[in-house]
Amino acid sequence: MTAILQLLRPQQWLKNLFVFLPLFFDRHLFDLEYLWPCVLMFLAFSFAASSIYCFNDIRDAEADRLHKEKRHRPIASGAVSPTTGYIIMVACWIIAAVLLTLIPLVGGQDVRWLYLVVGFYVLLNIAYSLKLKQLAIIDVFIIAIGFVLRVLAGGMATGIFLSHWIVLMTFLLTLFLAFAKRRDDVVTLEESGVAMRESVSRYNLSFMNLAISIIASITMVCYIMYSVSPRVVERFNSPYVYLTSLFVLAGIIRYLQITIVDVKSGSPTRVLLKDRFIQGCVICWIVSFALIIYL
Repeated sequence: MTAILQLLRPQQWLKNLFVFLPLFFDRHLFDLEYLWPCVLMFLAFSFAASSIYCFNDIRDAEADRLHKEKRHRPIASGAVSPTTGYIIMVACWIIAAVLLTLIPLVGGQDVRWLYLVVGFYVLLNIAYSLKLKQLAIIDVFIIAIGFVLRVLAGGMATGIFLSHWIVLMTFLLTLFLAFAKRRDDVVTLEESGVAMRESVSRYNLSFMNLAISIIASITMVCYIMYSVSPRVVERFNSPYVYLTSLFVLAGIIRYLQITIVDVKSGSPTRVLLKDRFIQGCVICWIVSFALIIYL
């Protein structure tokens, strides 16, 4: 049972909290009518994502056995057979489909759109596992698109219109994290000579450092532009949204430090769960933003 839970990677479900972003920014986070559909969407997306982890671990079992940490994954270590992995993957699809059916749609949305978004996410990630992850640059862009789909799913489940700001910021931030994660693979390649994926051979540390720095800068500028936008100031009825930029900047700089100095950006989820500085930035951003838009 422990091996199966490891295969599903429930700790990675933190990524699916992005489905709640539309609620947070639309002031419906504590409205049960909107919250319950989003909770079901979160669970549906989580099981859909777990199905991809199963498929990916089965496909990458041989390569994972060469990695100092990934060799302990259930499929790579032999704790779970590939056949059992496929059965669990299909079970996750069924659970996700049932959860989508149970969502009480707000605003007269069509449930077929939810199936379309989640289904596209699954198909995109299967294509990623089969081939697209071998293509440099495209691989990290697909990861970022996956997070945009999470936000889109949350908006559809609740009938909340998504502004271009939330879509753009989600894409930029997750693209930054994806490049930082891929940099960890580049370090492994240069230290051990083992390429964890084909796309890594088309990267090097100089390129990764430059790309990460550029994306971090664009992300920060985009957030500041968002925070001082007249429409945002009017929507939240507050000229102080820009103050939250402090925590965004501190968090990005800290993550750059973890990536370039500590070389520990291989798992963004692990960083979020263990790094107190990052946790403090996230909490302070949430609290400060909540005080501005909810009070």
